[in-house]
Amino acid sequence: MITAALARSLRDAGLRWHPTTGDRFVIDKPGVDDDVYTVSEMTVERHDYPSGTVLGFNGTTEWALDSVEASESLWLPREDQLRELLGPAFVSLSASGSSFVVTATIASSPETFSDAVAADAYGAALLAYITAALA
Repeated sequence: MITAALARSLRDAGLRWHPTTGDRFVIDKPGVDDDVYTVSEMTVERHDYPSGTVLGFNGTTEWALDSVEASESLWLPREDQLRELLGPAFVSLSASGSSFVVTATIASSPETFSDAVAADAYGAALLAYITAALA
């Protein structure tokens, strides 16, 4: 799972979230951003309204929360989602010692992104890809 800081950077760079079953997220507010939730029909359900998307908490006993707007949530994309978002820019994933190295084509040149967590290496590559695309 990527760090909240990296997820925030991706969101701020322009990555948009359309909640779907299996997605993980945190409430993006101080004091409640330590708990990770998963969108699921059984506990956290997506509700689309003309005013925006709301994530409804069904029967949660550990936290007294009925719902939260998606805009107040921070998506923590999984490794497979990050790889898919890189699309054709993704070149490879390899291991180097205790690190994972993602190679991606950024602005027509291959670049490498290394981290101890593969998802964070993918996230760094995606952040560079988005930033270069919007430059």
